[in-house]
Amino acid sequence: MGFLIIDPDKCKKDGICVGECPLAILHQQDKNSFPEMVAGGEGICLRCGHCVAVCPHNALSLEPVPLEACPVIDKNLAISEDQAIQFLRSRRSVRFFKDRPVEQKTLQHLIDIARYAPTGGNSQLVEWTVFNDKEKIHDIAGIAVDGMKYALKNDPNADYPPYFPLIIAAWDMGMDAVLRDAPALVIASAPAAAVSGMVDVSLALSYLELAAQPRGIGTCWAGIIHMALHAWQPLKDAVGLPAGHVHHYAMMLGHAKPRYFRLPERKKPTIHWK
Repeated sequence: MGFLIIDPDKCKKDGICVGECPLAILHQQDKNSFPEMVAGGEGICLRCGHCVAVCPHNALSLEPVPLEACPVIDKNLAISEDQAIQFLRSRRSVRFFKDRPVEQKTLQHLIDIARYAPTGGNSQLVEWTVFNDKEKIHDIAGIAVDGMKYALKNDPNADYPPYFPLIIAAWDMGMDAVLRDAPALVIASAPAAAVSGMVDVSLALSYLELAAQPRGIGTCWAGIIHMALHAWQPLKDAVGLPAGHVHHYAMMLGHAKPRYFRLPERKKPTIHWK
């Protein structure tokens, strides 16, 4: 069995898969021939599975993207445009969480969904570092605050965000304004080899937070942790991202405490038509 598997009993030789291939590494000799992969195609194939997904006859499979691992699209699960708009507009940055852990199987499920987010060249290089121990997460927040204190003390004239002193003051009063006492912290990261690494990470986290919404799991992008991971070695050591992962962003998660009843308005888009 080779890299490209064609079922001769099902293939209609219609060339749909050939026309869909992003890299044009599938071809047909003529309308009576089965699709084939060009010489060396296995080495440059994106493993995107477009050829498998687009065949209406279930006639094609790839060794790394087998047909049996690709579910049929269920038309009954399709949502309307209005449903999609409300779902997307319902996303909120949640900063208040119930005192209840997020189970590991729930985090695993959300990450399993997030892995379907697009990545540059279908590289799929995003990895996940997950904390679901509140004490460890509290320690991480404290280390980030230490980094802010160190920065303000040793370089007070630098252009720091104006909220640094407020966050420090809140911490000293016993309030965690960094990670909001979140019961879970997820960090998506990618290595320097990922050319579009920061975009890949951002898309993966966007998928994750949207998938979390129907389960009542609130999310919030942890910008302070993101900044501190770039600048504060003690936090880098404490978090322990995979070696060489220069692209990263953190997200706090927890069972959302607030309920929302309206869809807040936003500024009208600025569009430069050309």
